[in-house]
Amino acid sequence: MALFRSLMFVPGNQPRRLEKVPSLMSDAIIYDLEDSVPLEEKETARKMVSEALAKHTDKTSFVRVNAMSTVYFFEDVSAVISKSLQGIVLPKTERRDQIVIAEYLLTQLERKHGLKPGCLEIVPLMETALGIANALEVAGSCHRVKRLAFGAVDFTLDIQAEFTEESMETFTARSQLVIASRAAGIEPPIDTVYTNVKQPAGLEASTKQAKQMGFQGKLVIHPDQIDIVHSVFSPSPKEIEAAQKIVQAFEEATRSGMAAIQVDGKMIDYPVVERARRILEYASKTGNL
Repeated sequence: MALFRSLMFVPGNQPRRLEKVPSLMSDAIIYDLEDSVPLEEKETARKMVSEALAKHTDKTSFVRVNAMSTVYFFEDVSAVISKSLQGIVLPKTERRDQIVIAEYLLTQLERKHGLKPGCLEIVPLMETALGIANALEVAGSCHRVKRLAFGAVDFTLDIQAEFTEESMETFTARSQLVIASRAAGIEPPIDTVYTNVKQPAGLEASTKQAKQMGFQGKLVIHPDQIDIVHSVFSPSPKEIEAAQKIVQAFEEATRSGMAAIQVDGKMIDYPVVERARRILEYASKTGNL
């Protein structure tokens, strides 16, 4: 599984932001054609994003197109297809049939552009009550859906809840996305953006909560957020040391016929060892091991 600790939104209509893409250290880029682009600049943004994709081919790149219910969706998808595109982020995803339509369109465009069949992903952005209610259906809708993402700002608006720093109003919805992803056999989901870019402590707390809940990464909106998100989602030296100790002790114990032992006063059995091994595997991917 590739690293998706951070996926950074880059407005598709802002040349200065697009020029800075090579310097961004996020695991993936999301060129945005939706919320950050005024209606009168949609066409211009498509062209600029298409040019950016052709130029910055070394980046793992997605494009957030406009919702399927808008007049912009078809032209958005058609304009950004390229060899350097990893996939599209589909906002306001609520039902399986939306994924089916997007999947059909991508299949036709892959053929037209000579791309490998099925290479383009769909990242459903879950932003409504209906979307959350149908999360399992969406998560298991087709092979192009490898992970879900959560949009808290639109979700809280949809359910008429207060959007707060503590995020308790979104806790149930986020948990449902984690459970649905696991049940469908896809990757863990990506958590929502943290909107206050001048509050690094708040971002760190929000990211830690997302990690504890079972998310694999977070959407970000500012370069300063990337290091904090990576730090939280990457195993710490303390976690790595503890995991190594657990794995080593357990392997020694099993050779002696034991499958449940104690390490530093804590009971260690197969589930605990499996978690430790996953930490070490992930640490290797992040370069911390």
